[in-house]
Amino acid sequence: MTASPSTASTSTAPRVVGVSLKMYFGHAQTLDWIEQVGALARRHEAVVDGRVRLFVIPGYLSIAASVAALAGTGVLVGAQDLASADRGAFTGEVGGPELAEVGVTVVEVGHAERRSLFGETDEVVAEKTAAALRNGISPVLCIGERERMAPEDAAAECLRQLDSALADAVAGPVIVAYEPVWAIGAAEPAEPAYVRAVGAILRTAMAGRGDRAGSSVIYGGSAGPGLLTALGDDVDGVFLGRFAHDVAALEAVLDEAARA
Repeated sequence: MTASPSTASTSTAPRVVGVSLKMYFGHAQTLDWIEQVGALARRHEAVVDGRVRLFVIPGYLSIAASVAALAGTGVLVGAQDLASADRGAFTGEVGGPELAEVGVTVVEVGHAERRSLFGETDEVVAEKTAAALRNGISPVLCIGERERMAPEDAAAECLRQLDSALADAVAGPVIVAYEPVWAIGAAEPAEPAYVRAVGAILRTAMAGRGDRAGSSVIYGGSAGPGLLTALGDDVDGVFLGRFAHDVAALEAVLDEAARA
């Protein structure tokens, strides 16, 4: 199994910071950003010594070059999606074996945009989760309630999604990305107390899964500076979007993660 963030139940586990570029950058702009991230990772003490684990997810066309540029930095490179099948007559799809071959170690699965824009169901998410794990790739499994509700109800919905996604998957670590759909793209993230309540339940659930050793729970949804400190030990890290397009801003979050 590929390298992945350490288990959420261990006090010395590294903090996890992830970035998905979605489709905001072109190829040249992506590689320029990747070069800056590589330079940051090489000089950032907490990334170098493993206290903070960083992963980045560029567009498909930039993956191989990103893997090469980030070699030796410890930064994991991911993909934004994968096919549920490993190979075959699936025009436009990219399978897990090919992603693993070029150096992908994490892959987004089940993002709310995939569900809303492309009609992905719980069944599709489960198939893709299984595909990632059987190919030695840790899924960044995106879960979250569509509407704001009591934290215990939100946690119950997230656990339902988690159980569904992992039901038929082989053993292996998962990065659970808790992203309440109502907070994605909002001006502010969900309130820290709300996220902490849900995150604590998710971390406890993952810590109790012996077949998911090495898993972590991170928060995404308008995440930015100061949030990780406010969330304390109830999550293992944050999943960033457009905020991290500015590498200086990403560095500020890495600094915060190191302090945490």
